[in-house]
Amino acid sequence: MWPQLSRWKADNVADLKKGARITGATRDKLATDLKKKYEKGASIRSLAESTGRSYGFVHRVLSESGVTLRGRGGATRTKKK
Repeated sequence: MWPQLSRWKADNVADLKKGARITGATRDKLATDLKKKYEKGASIRSLAESTGRSYGFVHRVLSESGVTLRGRGGATRTKKK
């Protein structure tokens, strides 16, 4: 796990109750924090786990904040000859 994520979780999870709707300034701050961490290399899955939110929620917040999402990675399949 990313060391900075566990510290972030300890500082902020109390503010984010599981399943609670996140709007306004709270959502803006969360989006900014997630964007910074994602751009530093954290995965969407690790961000979702550290915040206690779903993959889809984190993906949507990142998309709304204008982040260019990375590809899935891994080896690509080549065509058999």
